[in-house]
Amino acid sequence: MKPTMVARVAALLSPIALLGTALALASPVQAHGYVSGPYSRAAACKMGLNTNCGGIVYEPQSLEAPKGFPVTGPADGRIASAGTGFTEMDQQAYGRWYKNNISTGPMTINWTYTAAHRTSQWSYYMTKQNWDPNAPLKRADLELVSTIAHDGSAANTKPAHSITVPANRSGYHVILAIWDVADTVNAFYNVIDVNVTPGAGDSSAPSVPNQLVGSGATSSTVDLTWAPSTDNVGVTGYTVLRDGASVGTSATTRFTDSGLTSGRAYKYMVRSNDAAGNTSAASASVTVTTVAGVLKDTQPPTTPGGLHSMVVTESSVDLMWSASTDNVGVTSYTVLRDGVIVTQTSATSYLDSGRAPGVTHRYEVFATDAAGNASTRSTPLTVTTKAAATSTGSTSTSTWSATGRYVVGDVVTNDGATYRCIQAHRGYGDPNWILAPSLWTRVS
Repeated sequence: MKPTMVARVAALLSPIALLGTALALASPVQAHGYVSGPYSRAAACKMGLNTNCGGIVYEPQSLEAPKGFPVTGPADGRIASAGTGFTEMDQQAYGRWYKNNISTGPMTINWTYTAAHRTSQWSYYMTKQNWDPNAPLKRADLELVSTIAHDGSAANTKPAHSITVPANRSGYHVILAIWDVADTVNAFYNVIDVNVTPGAGDSSAPSVPNQLVGSGATSSTVDLTWAPSTDNVGVTGYTVLRDGASVGTSATTRFTDSGLTSGRAYKYMVRSNDAAGNTSAASASVTVTTVAGVLKDTQPPTTPGGLHSMVVTESSVDLMWSASTDNVGVTSYTVLRDGVIVTQTSATSYLDSGRAPGVTHRYEVFATDAAGNASTRSTPLTVTTKAAATSTGSTSTSTWSATGRYVVGDVVTNDGATYRCIQAHRGYGDPNWILAPSLWTRVS
């Protein structure tokens, strides 16, 4: 990075130096993710198997809405888009979408997580026998087929799940996969279009990937390519192993491994996977050595994309964006409000709290790498905080319950303090929700 740029960034950051430890209270990272095997509707758009998909081809990981389905969550007819602006996802007709070929019986669901996040559970629903594939998808079309409980740890500790496709299904159906985040009020919603063949299921593993080649090594990255595997039904993706441990998945026959140490040798292998969860043996290994020494980095990261907010209250704006990429590695993101820097974070999210009700703000984000190279600013996002809450809820004060249902304006007490509800919700037993600034504001 040029010295003039360093000086400019340092000058911009000086106003937030006075924030001190307050910056440490920024919201935790908000993960994003999507079902990559079998291909979700959004993933198939990303792969080019679906067409006329709109902006979801760039953000298959961003189908996010309140959790609590089927009581809450996206409205009927908006389930596939999670009620977001990706409305193309809600188009429903028999021949509209790419269908994964599956069988009844055991089936493996693979997720791709673009960032780690604490998780409470995953739920899987499937359309009933006599659903109408040419009508908007609604709750009444779906029934629960499996729930995968989790212990609140990061999602990437459990990326694949086994569910059972009911024996009475055949032909075109839709599977709804829901990933409940443990420490926010939101979940991620993915629909998977499938063509079901009754039978004992697919027990044949794909062929072993071959012709694995490592090339384009830098001081911190390695590019891998290999020949495609074959399968009796269809290959859904590949798992890449570095020194015997999984480091990522790819839906194509290419993968870039980053964040490596310069001048070090790494041993790579690849496995192929199908929709039924069958996995091939590992390929022959290839050893690649990264470039020794530190090369001067002059390449800036890509511009952060998809800047948006899922939750806006009277006093806060919860910002999220898609990760930037870099030839070496992104180290931080800088968030600007109305042209002034408010924080730097390594996460792809930030909770801007302490705002006044009914005020419009303009947000931008740029990425920076270890060498100080800065990307261009993201497309601006204009957000207006909610107006001051009126007394639409209960006027009496009750003791807060972690499993209660509340509407805007409800007043409760907890641990000697009084709080007012600023977003309607239902609790699921988490004792920390009373402290969530997107749900409650402390009044005394």
